[in-house]
Amino acid sequence: MPLEAGLLEILACPACHAPLRDESAADTPELICTGTDCGLAYPVRDGIPVLLVDEARRPE
Repeated sequence: MPLEAGLLEILACPACHAPLRDESAADTPELICTGTDCGLAYPVRDGIPVLLVDEARRPE
């Protein structure tokens, strides 16, 4: 289930404060940081973004 557009506009990466890209249509929904040096992927569980750096997946 994609996130509401208004919510996505105000969310930012907690690590670097860059905007997030919604990848909720994938098998494992997540929000991807658009920062060039960061790139963390935050999980979305039951339609709720988990914006904790400790829960984020590091870029590969």
